[in-house]
Amino acid sequence: MINQKNDFYSEAYNFVKKHKAVNNEFIDRFARGDITETEFRRFSEEFYHFTREWPSILSVLLVNTPDEEDAANLTTILVSELGDQDPRKRHELLYRMYLRSLGIDPASLVKKKQLPSTKAWLDGMRRYFAGNHFEALGAEFGLENMAIPMWDKILAGMKIWVEKHPEYSNMDIKYFTFHRELEEHHEEAMENVLGAHANDPAAREMFLSGADGILNLEEKFWLGIADKN
Repeated sequence: MINQKNDFYSEAYNFVKKHKAVNNEFIDRFARGDITETEFRRFSEEFYHFTREWPSILSVLLVNTPDEEDAANLTTILVSELGDQDPRKRHELLYRMYLRSLGIDPASLVKKKQLPSTKAWLDGMRRYFAGNHFEALGAEFGLENMAIPMWDKILAGMKIWVEKHPEYSNMDIKYFTFHRELEEHHEEAMENVLGAHANDPAAREMFLSGADGILNLEEKFWLGIADKN
């Protein structure tokens, strides 16, 4: 976990945990199991776009990272996404198993048009990761540190969802439980990602700008899943 003696990282860490990317109307309803079936299936389909594209998005950050230690931490995360040398544990494959358990064909979603809010979030990641280095690191810090509260809300909601909808009792949620187990290690990999630049005011400003920017797009992603009527 974040070293509480490091005031800057404590500030950034707490900012991410309180952000509306993981404290908004839709995901809070999801955590209570208080969503419609249309919203549930829309979430399942839209989140697949993230799952499928995330390795390529993360690789953009990796190839634009000049610091070798930073690159090593990012490589660890990327290798994890690809199954840690076990193709059967590739994260997208686990998500495909989840989709099939809902009766959704993953292949049908590959070319399916994304919601504008989903596309904006994914395009935003690529834009941040290919831009200013410190802003890119802040964006990745934001994504990795919002993950635990996000998974906790998703898993809580899925448990309630199955209780309310027993027809979903065979739902395969290994993708979600597996990610929840990994996330503390991902947080650790980002603990001191600014390294020697952690005391540089300009680097800090760009870092926080990147974290806030990508999380604002993620908040819109969640709200975009909600029923509009």
